[in-house]
Amino acid sequence: MTPDPAGSLLSLPPPCVPAPALADLALRHWGLTGTLHPLTSERDQNHRLDTADGAFTLKLANPAEPAPLTEFQTLALLHVAQRTPDLPIPRVIPTCDGHPILPTPDGALRVLTWLPGTPLALVPRSPTLAAAIGEALGRLDVLLAGFQHPAADHRLLWDIRNAGDLAPLFPALPDDLSDRITAFHTRFTRQTAPALARLPRQVIHGDFNPHNLLADVADPARLTGILDFGDMTLSHRVCDLAVAASYLIEPGEPTELLIPLIRAYHRVNPLTAQEIALLPDLITARLATTLTLSAWRAARYPENASYILRNAPASRAGFDALTDRASLTDRASLTEALSTACERPAP
Repeated sequence: MTPDPAGSLLSLPPPCVPAPALADLALRHWGLTGTLHPLTSERDQNHRLDTADGAFTLKLANPAEPAPLTEFQTLALLHVAQRTPDLPIPRVIPTCDGHPILPTPDGALRVLTWLPGTPLALVPRSPTLAAAIGEALGRLDVLLAGFQHPAADHRLLWDIRNAGDLAPLFPALPDDLSDRITAFHTRFTRQTAPALARLPRQVIHGDFNPHNLLADVADPARLTGILDFGDMTLSHRVCDLAVAASYLIEPGEPTELLIPLIRAYHRVNPLTAQEIALLPDLITARLATTLTLSAWRAARYPENASYILRNAPASRAGFDALTDRASLTDRASLTEALSTACERPAP
């Protein structure tokens, strides 16, 4: 049988265990009882559990996810929580007998604290908010740099360093995107990927997108939640920043939000000149990855298409903005603007 080009984690649908069965597991193993509310997810089955003592997240991993990978994600959460209690990440709730993960025939089950707030996808974008994202990601990456696990170095097609492997999925792209993404893919594999491979690697979050970040409604520039550590992998630090940047492209002026984002990140986690030089192409690569994987998965799972395609319009606008400015002169100008931003403090 020919291997699936996207890998089993992106090819299989989420598990679908009846809510009463999940509620029974929560009661027997965590002593929690309440009302379950289903949540959308790309590859896991998630519920919010409202109890008399507060809200929690029940997270049932896709059965294709290897046990060491679930352990990797869970131990990373524990690692960060122990070192920076004020960083707003979910806390792992152990079972009654002290285990952070409950293996089940349908996948690994975990209970996490529920974080309040509004998804950034619903919050007006601003330079102040972009700076808050950059600072939070920079702090998180500093902590993850000191975390190691045997399962960290796994292949994930969402990881920018694997953008060269997207070609088998290009037939799913609409005609007006296919040629442009194919052309960028050639540039990436010939020039960007070899330069990226020379940079050091560390564990990264991998998915700092506006649906995975929460803000305070009363103070939208204050982050209250960093969610979904399911795309963590051993990659390059600058790839984490490129992912966040890919969702903050203003079509009229791409640097408007990129500069405060990258300046704030650099302030707490200084970037090298080589990393800054690669950022324009890495941001474009993430946009191409989002558009390609979203189109492929939406065609494969039309019943979940609205969730899968939720970031596609913004990614299309960002890709258009960067590739319309894709001459060598414009790329050099963008790199120079980002380098200058890292050299100067915020006004």
